[in-house]
Amino acid sequence: MIYIPFIPTEIVFAVAWVLIRAVSAVKKREFHIKRELMLLLMYVNLAVLLRITFFPMETANGRVLPLELDTAHIFPLRINIIPFMNILDYIDPTDILLNIAGNVMMFIPSGIILPILYKRLNSFWKVTAAGAMMSLGIEILQLPFAVRASDVDDLILNTAGAMAGYGIYALFRHMRGHKNKDNRTGGIA
Repeated sequence: MIYIPFIPTEIVFAVAWVLIRAVSAVKKREFHIKRELMLLLMYVNLAVLLRITFFPMETANGRVLPLELDTAHIFPLRINIIPFMNILDYIDPTDILLNIAGNVMMFIPSGIILPILYKRLNSFWKVTAAGAMMSLGIEILQLPFAVRASDVDDLILNTAGAMAGYGIYALFRHMRGHKNKDNRTGGIA
């Protein structure tokens, strides 16, 4: 069994991020602070997703438990491909609500940040597809880990979160457009 600790994993993730951004800035010979801040926000979003989707939620002595890779227990794969079959498998109704809300809410930032960062992700359906692909990637990567299971419900709820995030982004973009239009014409809304 291989144990992957949380803090060193996050440190490696952070160092890789900084190196990638530094190489990009040197290669392009430019540095745009607004874009870098949005990329930093995306990094934080991805770091939170890494913590929530891979490492156990329980802690021991205030520390995040390590991720367990047990090659002897990879098969059979822990996977659910039937929608909404396991979503109500919790004893406490609060846990059901936390599972649903948590899976939706953790992808809302992605739905907001992606269209700001990438001009090609300029529509509801493109951001929905990107959110679904991010979630699918997580579900596939979770397959070999002993404490995780891949579930189509997570894919559906995560994608709904990206959709909601894009809705928030579009709402603010729409409100900002009206505000700018009112300022140009001198009118009031």
